[in-house]
Amino acid sequence: MPAPTDATPRPARSGWLTPRRSKAMLKRAVLYLLLAVVAFFFAGPLYILLSTSFKTMPEIQAGGLMALPHEPTVQPWVTAWGEACIGITCGGLKGYFGNSMVMAIPAVLISVMIGAINGYALAKWPFPGARFVFAALVAGNFVPFQVVLAPVSVTLRTLGLFGSVEGLILIHVIYGIPITTMLFRNFFLSVPNDLIKAARIDGAGFFWIFFRIVLPLSPSVIVVALILQFTGIWNDFLFAVSFSNPSSAPMTVALNNLVNSNFGVKEYNVHMAATVIAAAPTLILYILLGRYFLRGMTAGAVKG
Repeated sequence: MPAPTDATPRPARSGWLTPRRSKAMLKRAVLYLLLAVVAFFFAGPLYILLSTSFKTMPEIQAGGLMALPHEPTVQPWVTAWGEACIGITCGGLKGYFGNSMVMAIPAVLISVMIGAINGYALAKWPFPGARFVFAALVAGNFVPFQVVLAPVSVTLRTLGLFGSVEGLILIHVIYGIPITTMLFRNFFLSVPNDLIKAARIDGAGFFWIFFRIVLPLSPSVIVVALILQFTGIWNDFLFAVSFSNPSSAPMTVALNNLVNSNFGVKEYNVHMAATVIAAAPTLILYILLGRYFLRGMTAGAVKG
């Protein structure tokens, strides 16, 4: 009998769409539909922000919230960045953007470094009362910020830091230590103790082991701590509005003052552009480091 060739017709497979397979396909279709709906609810506001920020005011007033801009313009962005009136100052968001950067970067780096050292000490250099210290630090994550406004205000006035960027840095460092300590401590528990013991036998000390052995093994949890801290500090409004003055106010306070101004015509395109500018740093951070963030969160969730 001749061997079948590519031109030889093959019999159709019977029963390919079995009840079990059709049920699985239906479940997958429903899942994809739900994911599409969720994605729409999350991406919809971002689309409205972006599209409205490139529209002129007459086009916005004519309606069509979901429509693309007919005559795109970047003037709302220029106005939001350098010309919009915030309070009695008409200099846009650029000065407040700088305040947020000056506040967030050192606060993030200092709190992450202190949390890493604390977590390393609690995980690999046990001492009497270490569990109590860790429990007290974890409890700090659950203290409402509103409860400490009065004592923090008194402390900052005593130190001469009330209404300054330095005072906001100090607050965010202190309140970032509990969460960063918990993250690093739980992750460092997964580092083999034999590495620490071998290094100590060779004469290595606390900080040598930390910087040369433990920290290089922890890029994922470092990224998690950096993203969580930067996002929380950048988006903070309560401490910013309570302990800053007009010259040291960060982006969140400036954006609130711009959007809630009661003078003049509501320039929704400028407000949308300002909102995107305020959210851009955290969005960029998640886009660049998102995969490391998920990996680090998974590692931190299963250790300890």
